[in-house]
Amino acid sequence: MSWLETLNALGVQVDERGNYQVSAAKNSDATVTITPLTHLGLFDVIGPDAEKFLQGQLSCDVKKVSAGKSLLGSHCNIKGSMVSLSRLMPVAGGFWLRTERSILDTAMANLKKYMIFSKAQSQDRSDEIVGLGISGAQASALLSAQGLSIPAANDDTTPAKGGVLIRVPGDRFELWLPATEAGPLLTSLLTAASLTDTDSWKLAEIRSGIPSLQTETLETFIPQMTNLQVFEGVSFSKGCYTGQEVVTRLQHRGKLNRPMYRLAFTADQAPAAGTAINTPDRAGVGTVVSAAMSTDNGGELLAVILKSSVDDDSVILTLENNEQPLERLDLPYELDPELFERPQRL
Repeated sequence: MSWLETLNALGVQVDERGNYQVSAAKNSDATVTITPLTHLGLFDVIGPDAEKFLQGQLSCDVKKVSAGKSLLGSHCNIKGSMVSLSRLMPVAGGFWLRTERSILDTAMANLKKYMIFSKAQSQDRSDEIVGLGISGAQASALLSAQGLSIPAANDDTTPAKGGVLIRVPGDRFELWLPATEAGPLLTSLLTAASLTDTDSWKLAEIRSGIPSLQTETLETFIPQMTNLQVFEGVSFSKGCYTGQEVVTRLQHRGKLNRPMYRLAFTADQAPAAGTAINTPDRAGVGTVVSAAMSTDNGGELLAVILKSSVDDDSVILTLENNEQPLERLDLPYELDPELFERPQRL
């Protein structure tokens, strides 16, 4: 039975973008929830030069991934704008990179353009390697009961059933493993856990302040605009990589005018990534990064917005074609205030 057939048998319906809904709740009173990460895909970079190659292309320190971490890393163009954003994880012979399914082909193709002179290769593994998101205060205990070794801290990894288990912020884990292993494991986990919709996982990512990149926002943001440095998604000490000069200049000699914020919206469906955010006096002060529904008439989003428009509480922020005001919400971390101050020139 294929992975999709396994999910269909559990009442899961997957749409063309990989988002899914559960037709019938199971174990609805369970304290642990499981989200098949069908909206995400995975490709590999394998070979003797895999680390060296990725170190020269991505914004994060790939050596830390080789040492057992899982980090977000962006691939930028020469202007410093992100052309892909992936979560890296270490595997035998190289790395797995998981990203939004909608941009996976583009992400892999952009890296392959530079791979020709390296002893490294890449292929889409999404049909054979699949992901589960496990959430809840008892998630560690449930996974331990399956014989899995639990990562100690956020972004730590451990080997798991031919794949990788990652602890991520918010009492959550990402588990990437062969589909042949995932089916039996999911069946076993669901004896003590319940399935949740894709939006539940996206909402947890938003509440953790974790950015994503969609087709609509490719080449729109410099990494710091999505707060990527908070998650060690940008290294300022590892050396050169594509777009590094622009990224480093912003960090040390520039001023960040548009960071990423978290807000609540009122609507009957989530706004698409790339949707403009306006004020009564100015259009396009912000851009939606990601959004998810939390109730039938609203949800939460992450957006890159002009800082002065957010700092002034009297300024009303609205989505394009939606007159309902956006509510400012807190992020679970603080940004370095020096990012918003242009250094004095000697």
